[in-house]
Amino acid sequence: MSADCATIASIPALFLDQTRRLGPRPLLGAKTGGNWQWLSWTQTEEHVLRLAGGLARLGLTAGDRVMLVSENRPEWAIADLGIMMAGGITVPAYVTNTVSDHLHVLENAQARFVIASTLELTQRLLQAAARASTPPTLICLEMPSLSQAPGFDVVAWDQVLTMGVGTEDDMRARAAQLQRGDVACVIHTSGTGGAPRGVTLSHGALLADCVGAQALLAPLGLDDNVFLSFLPLSHSYEHTVGLIFPLSIGASIAYAEGLDQLAANMAEIQPTIMTAVPRLYETMRGRILGALRRQGGIKEKLFMTALGLGTRQLRGQPLSPWQRLVNLTLDILVRRKVSARFGGRLKALVSGGAPLAFEVGSFFAALGIRILQGYGQTEAGPAISCSPPGKIKLDTVGPPLAGISVRIAEDGEILVKGEVLMQGYWRDPNATAQAIDAEGWLHTGDIGEMDQDGYIRITDRKRDIIVNSGGDNISPQRVESLLTLQPEIAQAMVHGDQRPHLVALVVAAEDCGAADVARAVERVNNQLSTIEKIRRHQVVAEPFTTDNLMLTPTMKIRRHVIRQRYGEVLEGMYR
Repeated sequence: MSADCATIASIPALFLDQTRRLGPRPLLGAKTGGNWQWLSWTQTEEHVLRLAGGLARLGLTAGDRVMLVSENRPEWAIADLGIMMAGGITVPAYVTNTVSDHLHVLENAQARFVIASTLELTQRLLQAAARASTPPTLICLEMPSLSQAPGFDVVAWDQVLTMGVGTEDDMRARAAQLQRGDVACVIHTSGTGGAPRGVTLSHGALLADCVGAQALLAPLGLDDNVFLSFLPLSHSYEHTVGLIFPLSIGASIAYAEGLDQLAANMAEIQPTIMTAVPRLYETMRGRILGALRRQGGIKEKLFMTALGLGTRQLRGQPLSPWQRLVNLTLDILVRRKVSARFGGRLKALVSGGAPLAFEVGSFFAALGIRILQGYGQTEAGPAISCSPPGKIKLDTVGPPLAGISVRIAEDGEILVKGEVLMQGYWRDPNATAQAIDAEGWLHTGDIGEMDQDGYIRITDRKRDIIVNSGGDNISPQRVESLLTLQPEIAQAMVHGDQRPHLVALVVAAEDCGAADVARAVERVNNQLSTIEKIRRHQVVAEPFTTDNLMLTPTMKIRRHVIRQRYGEVLEGMYR
């Protein structure tokens, strides 16, 4: 049941309104003791109101910032809604943050409270809080011992909920005072190029994004949907599309156990919509193809035939009568089985957060899995555009969502305007002025173009363009995408700014060696222009991960960290 997000004043008002209508239906699910356990809308509301009341009794006032550090779980959503219900501002932080990262967010947001889930996360936060100019009060789902938290105010999550008993009506009254222009959250960008900035998003910005998403997905049906949440909720993409938007259409949300259990969770939950970043879809594609190669035989042959015929259709190439008959048969023998791997009820996969390679998108589409590529930025709520389900163009990110204006600047930069835009970078007016011009246009830093149907095509990242010593502009993302599509290559980073040619750092795929990688690089070079070719490459043993800080939590490579780590290796390839 969809809410009218164009007129609702705030996220808490949206939640309370939906709960009145949907009370006993399941809302938040997680696996406990091997079984899925669900909280209804009414049960979730009870937790949210009591948490809000407990925070108020601890001294939270309107506009106070509350840092939230937790893996995806029902308590994350409850905390987010409870903070806003009390008039506070949620400041999500990644569970992969280092102590220094946490300290940066604490100091930047001037957080009065921190909500943390596990003991491991709490211990890291305690180290950061000990160095903070104003130590916050910690609210913990798992309580540390007194010896681990000397000198800090530490309160148990359950205790805060108990404190909130009897305050429910007061919290509803607080929620009724919120307006669309009030700040809902400060989300720190994942920092591919340096220290993260806090992006200030209003209730109206998040609700406006829901208006556009509802209009986009209406043809698929907005009732009785189930989302499987996998991306970190601390990222703006999952926060809006995986939490606020499902609330707006009355959907259920299940929290995946992790990447290793994702396939099993899909089969169990049978999601109708799932959002993820391209890297996950690339991984899925690689695993499917790898398993088929190892299996071989008739199954591999049937699968590859289905893939080939489906790709021909996507490209508008006609099938002969015999091919049409074979293709219909493969719907039963192959595509139905692929659909079952995703739970059997999937309406769409939504890809965002980074460019989706055409080969990856067409792989799923050719197998009967609808994949919608979107585009956005944290500074824009974050969703800006997405392919509509009735007219998908896999080489684009679709037209702007309803209520969002987009234009292309003279230098090719994509500019965005609408209620979805941030109010600015938290405590950084200079950076805000650089990002949003006097006419209210957000300068995205992305280079693109629009076709005759108004679909946006991203061609590169303005600040990531490599300019070689000959003055040629080269897209590193395009070359990296082609490299990682090769089964022998798991990850790659291209380097060559102000250099005569490109070089690459490559992480080999499982069971692949240097010779395998060399053949893969040669295949890619055969597809590239002279200036794009990789002249030398180096296989590195350590994968790019969030733990070693070479990947952001949404699996984008951190170029500056990788260049710093492998500076001598990169220099050596030019000698």
